[in-house]
Parts: sequence; C-alpha cells; structure tokens
Amino acid sequence: MKARSRFNEMSKAAGTWSELTVGGHPCYAYAPPEPSPHGDTVMYLHGVHLGRLDERPAFARLFDRYGLRCIAPVTQRSWWTDRICAEFDPHVSAERHVLDRVLPWLVEYWTVAPPRIALFGTSMGGQGALRLAYKHPNVFPIAAAISPAIDYQMRMEDGDATLDQMYRDSEQARQDTATLHIHPLNWPRHQWFCCDPVDYRWHESAERLRSKLYSLGVPYTCDLESSGGGHSWEYYERMAEPAFRFIVEALERERLRV
Repeated sequence: MKARSRFNEMSKAAGTWSELTVGGHPCYAYAPPEPSPHGDTVMYLHGVHLGRLDERPAFARLFDRYGLRCIAPVTQRSWWTDRICAEFDPHVSAERHVLDRVLPWLVEYWTVAPPRIALFGTSMGGQGALRLAYKHPNVFPIAAAISPAIDYQMRMEDGDATLDQMYRDSEQARQDTATLHIHPLNWPRHQWFCCDPVDYRWHESAERLRSKLYSLGVPYTCDLESSGGGHSWEYYERMAEPAFRFIVEALERERLRV
C-alpha cells in the first residue's frame, strides 16, 4: 500500500486528503480532524466523468462537521458493475474490487467494517451505490445516491463504446441495472436517493425505481422534487447536506442496532 498525503488548500477544511493505491488502483481518502469515535466511514463512488470530491470543498466541510472518513476508489467508466471493464482492470470487476480489495483495506488500515461503512455516489456512482446495496444488503445496509444514472442501457443506444464492450446489447445491460437487482425480501435497511426534475436523462428512471420500491413495500427515502442545477455538481452540492444527514442518522441507527 502506497500513500501520498497532501492538504487540499482549495477545500478550506481542516482535514486531509490522501492519494492511495489499493489493489493496484488509485483511491482518494479523507480524514477529518475529529473522526467519529465509532469509525463512521463513507465510500464514495464517482461518476462517469471521474469527478473527485477532493476538488469539491462542500463535501470536505460536511465530512468535518460529521466526523466522517471517506474512501473514494477509482474504477474508470466501469459503471460499478460485476463485469470486466478493460479500461479499469482486465481481470477484476469494479464490484469485486470494492468487495475483495477496498473493504479488506478498510478493515486493516482504518479498523472499520460493515455496517459502519455507508455507500454514497453521484450519477454513475449513484446507481452503483444503489445496485451494490441491493446486491449485498448485509454488507452495505446504507446507500445514498444523488442523480443516480439508473437506466444506463440508454447510453448504449447512443453508442457508448465502454458499455458496448461490457454487454451484448442494451437489453442485457437493462437486466443488470439497479432496479432489476431489488430483492423483495432482502434489501438495504437505509436507502436515500434524489434527482432533479429537470434532469431529463435520468429522472424518469429514478421515478421508476421509486414506484418499484413502493409496490414491493421496501422502505426508502427520496426527493425527486427539489430542483437546482440539473445533472451537475451544482445540484450534487445542493443535495449533499440532506444526503449526509441521512447517512449519519442511518449510521447511528445501525450502531444502536448491533
């Protein structure tokens, strides 16, 4: 494990970002000045454009406020699936990387394990957080997603070369989306998601997810009405406060549950 620490002058936050190598791939980690005594940790799943939280001061300030440590793996345009994405790794999927490499790293170096780890993602990473929680609800009982790009098979219809290498066709991709991984009897205990109504590309799929969860009787919290910025960092930062408030409350409920 290699690490290179650097203070992010842009953030005006008291904590420190570090660049790590975990399982042969980069990760970014944030340590607040006063970490939660319970080891509360957020795993951030990035979007398709690989936007980094260390370049977004609003998130560091929230980590400081709530005492949250953050680990942010980088998996390129893998869509956080259990399929091989050549630009990420020719042998290991993004999902297996998270489960078999990043989680053990957290146990060894930060002495934290589920359920003290909450998933949080934006766009591609938002759907990744939900689908990982749906597939592994006992490992990830807490998931929060801003602008989740749930029906990503639509990108194949636009000629997405990366997804074209991962799936035979758009129908095969649709069958692997978060909504199709919800189990009616085994679901994450805490899930929250939001999408701007003017986010025309992804809002409809978030509505479909809400409808399915409601019909199955699966508990969830969502905001598909608040608007401001569309599919953008402006909206992500606007919705970061309610997202992290939900995460912190869910982590506390999980602590009292154990």
